Amino acid sequence: MAKVIASALADIGAGLKMRRVWMALAQEDIGDQHRRTALGPVWLLLNYLAFAGTFIFVFQRGDSSAPHYAAYVATGLLVWFYIMETLTQSVTLFVREENFIKGTTLPLSVYIMRMATQSVMRAGYALIGCLAILAMSDVAFTPMWAWSALAVLLIIFTAPAAITTFAFLGGYFPDSQFLVSNLMRIGMFLTPVFWTPGGHGIRNAFYYFNPFTYFLEIVRIPIIAANVPVRSFIFCAIISALLWGVALILLGRLRKQVVFVL
Repeated sequence: MAKVIASALADIGAGLKMRRVWMALAQEDIGDQHRRTALGPVWLLLNYLAFAGTFIFVFQRGDSSAPHYAAYVATGLLVWFYIMETLTQSVTLFVREENFIKGTTLPLSVYIMRMATQSVMRAGYALIGCLAILAMSDVAFTPMWAWSALAVLLIIFTAPAAITTFAFLGGYFPDSQFLVSNLMRIGMFLTPVFWTPGGHGIRNAFYYFNPFTYFLEIVRIPIIAANVPVRSFIFCAIISALLWGVALILLGRLRKQVVFVL
């Protein structure tokens, strides 16, 4: 096992030394995705605002039990869009990069960090929209917002591990891309992105037994409740550690074999 972890860390170390490569590739990806459009990547901001504005307008009165509902939706969508994009895109990562993987000797972590960086860049536009909604809402700025910033860093830190895990899943089990994509579409409605828990029904169960809930909470609660969700932070930290453990094992064992299954 020590050799497996050492192999994975060697790949990651080599990839980090090539950070200029994957950062440049990520910037190129963002530009290519919006080439020949009038607004370019600003469409990412408009897309976020359109979703947030729709949910706030349609559901605010019906979910009046949620204090600071605009902030509730804005923070929930910010985190959910980042998680959803990261997972759905990562499951096809090695398939998309097949030609590069077969034709070059770049560390696999280069492709992983390329996608992780691209996801952060895309989420940056949504963050601008989220901050704008928070500024216009009735939520007060407090030092507790620093905990939300820490939560965002934890989520970003966890992303490469999730990308690695799901990329190997998609590489070895191609059908998983459709399974993950469908689950994430359904997951948006089973995760408290725009609805709140209440009573003791199935809705409450979906709130408390959904692991994504806690990643939303660590960003959301310090902002809307000026409180630190300690248990949620601990749970998310454990999930992050487990994902990194799985990612290191997969990367160490399979990084040289994945080329043969693509």
